[in-house]
Amino acid sequence: MKLLPLNQLGIHEISNNIIHFGFLLPWVSADNGNEVYVKIIKEEDQFIQNIPALSFKMNHSEIPIYGDYWSCEVSIDINDRISDVSRWGENGKYVYRYELHSPLLDEPLDWIVDPFAREFGIGRQAAFTLGYKQFEWGEIEAKWKTPDIRSLIVYELMLHEFASDLAGAKEKLYYLKDLGINCIEIMPVSNVQRSIDWGFEPIGLFGVDERFGNRKDFQDLIQTAHELGIAVVLDMIYGHTGSEFAYEYVYEHLHYHENPFMGAFAKDMFGPSTDFQKEFTRDFYFTANYFWFDRYHIDGIRYDCVPNYYDGFMGQGYSNLVFNTYQEILQKGDAGHWQRFLNNEKFNLIQMAEQLEAPVEVVKKTYTNCTWQNETLGAVKNIIDSGFGYIYNLGMQFGLEGYPESVTHNSDAIEKSALHYLENHDHPRFICSFGTRSLYKEVFKEGMQENWYKAQPYVIGFLLAKGIPMLWQGQEIVENYDVPESGPARIGILRPVRWEKFYTPEGKKMISLYRKIISLRNKERVFTQGAYYFYNDWVKYQSKGILIFSRSIDNIFAIVCLNFSQTEHYVEFLIESTGKFEEQLHQDDTFSIAESNTVVMLKVPGNYGRVWLKK
Repeated sequence: MKLLPLNQLGIHEISNNIIHFGFLLPWVSADNGNEVYVKIIKEEDQFIQNIPALSFKMNHSEIPIYGDYWSCEVSIDINDRISDVSRWGENGKYVYRYELHSPLLDEPLDWIVDPFAREFGIGRQAAFTLGYKQFEWGEIEAKWKTPDIRSLIVYELMLHEFASDLAGAKEKLYYLKDLGINCIEIMPVSNVQRSIDWGFEPIGLFGVDERFGNRKDFQDLIQTAHELGIAVVLDMIYGHTGSEFAYEYVYEHLHYHENPFMGAFAKDMFGPSTDFQKEFTRDFYFTANYFWFDRYHIDGIRYDCVPNYYDGFMGQGYSNLVFNTYQEILQKGDAGHWQRFLNNEKFNLIQMAEQLEAPVEVVKKTYTNCTWQNETLGAVKNIIDSGFGYIYNLGMQFGLEGYPESVTHNSDAIEKSALHYLENHDHPRFICSFGTRSLYKEVFKEGMQENWYKAQPYVIGFLLAKGIPMLWQGQEIVENYDVPESGPARIGILRPVRWEKFYTPEGKKMISLYRKIISLRNKERVFTQGAYYFYNDWVKYQSKGILIFSRSIDNIFAIVCLNFSQTEHYVEFLIESTGKFEEQLHQDDTFSIAESNTVVMLKVPGNYGRVWLKK
């Protein structure tokens, strides 16, 4: 894979008021009678009836390998104002789009969004800021280190639901730091057409959608996160696009038999499919990866819907992309901000897959170092819906059965893991599993917060299990939205975190538990580095609704006992080593063992758990 010449693509201010525009449009040549224009208007003028966008004709040439290229230079001169009330010529934000005139079209094709735009405006418009000054990174970026994969506690968030915009999200980082979070996974920030949208139909992948703020706002958020010890993982969509994405929109309207970018590849699961058989497509997404790591200093990427572009671990799609991304950044060494990935001879680049169909394979056989997987959530739901017979499945899943701890690909030794979660953006809130009530027909339902206590043993378990725990925004204060399985209400409704729940009885009790368990995980390395063992005994444990697992490293030993039933239980447990076992949640059941292989009775309250630690 190769990096596209970004210095020629999108827009660049080459002097105080002269802007260069560059647009790769393979197979659309001036020789065939095509003409391309860029249409520009000052942002404040766009809704004024008598101020149209100004149109500038672009010149045709070619870029080696990729083909037809359209470019021009535009002088933003105050003397070109067509109205006294126009703001044309002033510094600030301008919106623009491309327009294609083709003999194959009955009328010009307008509203082509620049696929290389760094900023965006309202609707299907790219943007640029005249007189833009680059963000100045602080000293932290020369010191910050991306955390080790096994130490991560991830918090998934959607910017406009978490805190309205980037500025609000920045302020909430202090709360996340206090909670004990050391990694945020931000749902897509790429440009999309709709103002209320999850962001999974991108039309602009090189900039921050105007709903959230601007590029400096995002850079500032990332720098603040690093100052607080929080890594940033960005959710990126590479297997499909929105229908208004330039390389879908243009060629669909031209009715070409083939497309230089799009096409059937792997599984066409959602929206127009990108085709990684094409060199342009491969290089485009490789360049996008590099761009976000370089310009925004992100710590990792969460690759959405990997099956959409996964053609095997030796294929041209996903596997090839994560391999080339790893190698490109690895060769940067400790130069500048790239030093963040090197820590004590470890290379901590985060490449997180959403490969729900083959999560073990994608971790074992590609340069992925962690993956989403739904098996933990599935086992949890089976216990709730169908009974204690499924505790075995959860016990095995908490230990990430089948997942490697590290793999050497070629000569690259990479630590591996997978994520556990009880809820995420794709699913109803976990509290909905214990009952819902309808607010309006079946479209608006909410989980019954009064059942918060039933979630406790699951919370304790997934936070202390082997692997990477991930919270979904507001989970810790019992946010209780339902999410429909399909239909317009699924992604067309804004579900902002209702932070007032922080002060409800349910919210206060649940966040207290989260804080306690997260603090324990962060403090005791046995829970991030230790071995995992599940005590599989149907008669003693599972039949009563009990799950017991241990974590151990060196001479440190932890017992995690979870009770999914409503009844308090006393259960036998064989302690093989001597020492003092201190209970970590309430410090009221501490015991000491003087002789090895001693059987003790562990008391576990209903819908709760206990954690004993021997150092």
